[in-house]
Amino acid sequence: MKVDGSRLGQLTYCTNIHKGESWQETFDALRRNVPTIHAATAGSKPFGIGLRLSAAAAAELSESAALEAFKRYLTETNTYVFTINGFPYGDFHSVRVKENVYSPDWADPARLDYSNKLAEILAQVLPEGMDGSISTVPGTFAPWAEGRVETITENIVQHVAHLLDVKRRTGKHVTLALEPEPCCMLETIEEAIAFFRDHLYSEAAARSLAQRASLAMDEASAALRAHVGLCYDVCHAAIEFEDPQGSIAALREAGIPIYKLQLSSALRFAFVGQETAELLAPFNEPTYLHQVVGRGGEGLRKWPDLLPALEEIESAAGSEWRVHFHVPVFLEDMGAFGTTQAFLREILALHRQRPISDHLEVETYTWDVLPERYRGEPMDTAIARELNWVLGQLK
Repeated sequence: MKVDGSRLGQLTYCTNIHKGESWQETFDALRRNVPTIHAATAGSKPFGIGLRLSAAAAAELSESAALEAFKRYLTETNTYVFTINGFPYGDFHSVRVKENVYSPDWADPARLDYSNKLAEILAQVLPEGMDGSISTVPGTFAPWAEGRVETITENIVQHVAHLLDVKRRTGKHVTLALEPEPCCMLETIEEAIAFFRDHLYSEAAARSLAQRASLAMDEASAALRAHVGLCYDVCHAAIEFEDPQGSIAALREAGIPIYKLQLSSALRFAFVGQETAELLAPFNEPTYLHQVVGRGGEGLRKWPDLLPALEEIESAAGSEWRVHFHVPVFLEDMGAFGTTQAFLREILALHRQRPISDHLEVETYTWDVLPERYRGEPMDTAIARELNWVLGQLK
């Protein structure tokens, strides 16, 4: 929905919180959940949907009959789609996801084909005069990155060429937003800036795009910046102990647009002590990666998942831990420990002063694995509460 007459952009939630891998399952989840959330947040005004499509669902929705039926649904329900989560390619619920969420990565042609398909769908449903965004994996998982950076760059350049073709054919401007995440090829804002500077926005990338899209070099350079930027996930930045104001300023200085701002919050243990392992045990679940970053006297220390962090917890005594487990954004604390909500509040205050992105998306996909004691209300109610909390912060 539009925030403050659209000055502060479009606000939605990511539908990856709902189970559904086929298009029919996804569509059923939208029809079952969106009306209640729409009414509780936007009332009778139009409501934007942050659509998540698996590769299988995207292939099914690409069929003309399915796409036309979806477009009718959007018209009839006063809803619209302006952003797609193109990060998880395959199954995202009720299976072991873990590091598989990054596969196929941007070194694999399957990721390129999938992202191209998402762009085609988004261009068909995107309202006139509105830009669209697709968030995606940050290149690859860090352990897989060696020797693949050039291939990753070239595949993203190929995708930009496809986005230019989409704009030529449809008039719709669609952007790709790479999402830095702990333990990935792009993990910190500093690493993201270096990758864009040395690879995606390089002369070599512009030359490749110029050849593919029949552009002059200056046109190709401008097109790269106009179609590929960053998805700033607030939870991920908080886990990495980024500086909210400093990280946004650094991206602006580097000329890297933030095409999506994902509003999310993580677990925070201000002081790792004797009870920390017991408190964290209910969050050690088998579906998603829960990277841990600790800060102590020797600087930052990182673990790729919660279990290996818990196995070394005695050596981390006295440090602060931040855990990649998305929790409802309206929770400032969770009883015996806290969240990174303060980081999120600061980002929203910065956005209120000077808009960071046109696309804002609450993402709390871990609802199904959140320990029961921290839910306390139905999912739809919690999602609406999150959106209304954000709206309150932006007033």
